[in-house]
Amino acid sequence: MREAAEGFASRGHEVEVLTTRALDHYTWENVLPRGASEEGRLLVHRFSVVRQASRAALAAQLAVQAGRGAELSLDDQVSWLGFQFSSPGLFEHLLHQGDSYDAVLFSPYLFWSTSACMPLVAERAVVVPCLHDEVYARLPVLRPVLSEPAAVWFLSGPEHDLAHRLGPVAPRHSVTGAGVSVPRGYDPEGFRRKYGLDRPFVLFAGRREHGKGGEWLGPLRRCAPAGHEVVVIGRGQGPAASEDAGPGLAPLRDLGYVCDADRDDAFAAAAVYVQPSSMESFSRTVMESWLAGTPVVALQGGEVVAWHCRRSGGGLLFGDDRGLREALEAATTGGRGAAMGAAGRLYVLDNYTWPAVLDRMSASLEAVL
Repeated sequence: MREAAEGFASRGHEVEVLTTRALDHYTWENVLPRGASEEGRLLVHRFSVVRQASRAALAAQLAVQAGRGAELSLDDQVSWLGFQFSSPGLFEHLLHQGDSYDAVLFSPYLFWSTSACMPLVAERAVVVPCLHDEVYARLPVLRPVLSEPAAVWFLSGPEHDLAHRLGPVAPRHSVTGAGVSVPRGYDPEGFRRKYGLDRPFVLFAGRREHGKGGEWLGPLRRCAPAGHEVVVIGRGQGPAASEDAGPGLAPLRDLGYVCDADRDDAFAAAAVYVQPSSMESFSRTVMESWLAGTPVVALQGGEVVAWHCRRSGGGLLFGDDRGLREALEAATTGGRGAAMGAAGRLYVLDNYTWPAVLDRMSASLEAVL
């Protein structure tokens, strides 16, 4: 969303950003200064976060996690909306000044800043839901987020199809995709030297949380091609770094969170990128891998990434340990991996550069407004 805002501003639009003071979506701690600041071409308003979940909200969260969310009363579901966080200042800003904006973009669908605040400006709201096939998406209290805004922008075809399976969608909606910045260059050898990586490696990247595929790290170590190690980058509750391969296991190097340049170089240095997440609406990391010319091996049950792989020819799919082993072998032997990486790069450049995506978003805005 930040890159989209900067893109619209670079095209001459006056863009303001309404956001919180938090940097971490696990803690929602207020870190950044409150108030307005100019950041490049953007005017950014940061509002304080409040985390005081009521007993009703806690009880509703437990019911949702147990799969009983649809049984909750509407009052209890409304209480649940603010379970993770709320931001009264942001709400009041939109309440009093929302009419001053030509359009207000909200993302993702699940955050309080979208579910509670979008109805204030529904007639000029655009929602970018980043929708997953998860229990939260089936809560009746969240249906207005997809059915009542002026427009909805989906990041992929499968996300669009999922929204229609779940319920009503605003009449004006489109698949805009998301933009990915194209690095000016890569330094794979510099990355290997920096982190002491002497062997070819299989890369696992992204947030480490439920639904993102962390449970496949064990099978990945068992199935990695001979002579390869497994390198992990990203934030969250991940595995402990270990140089000891153990019997039948490839060595694991956990580098934690890395800067953007190192992330790009990691994709370029990897022999193959494994994306075992089932909770994707777009999968930016897959695009970053393909831009670096690196093939992808993805979970067959992840509809979005499987859709990208089939359309691009840049990846192989797996559904079990045997399939994972075979896909990794195919992607790292002969010239097939290089051909897949090249096809993937062409796919991203043809569909998901920011100029192309901003053209689609702008066309939608003009039609709505």
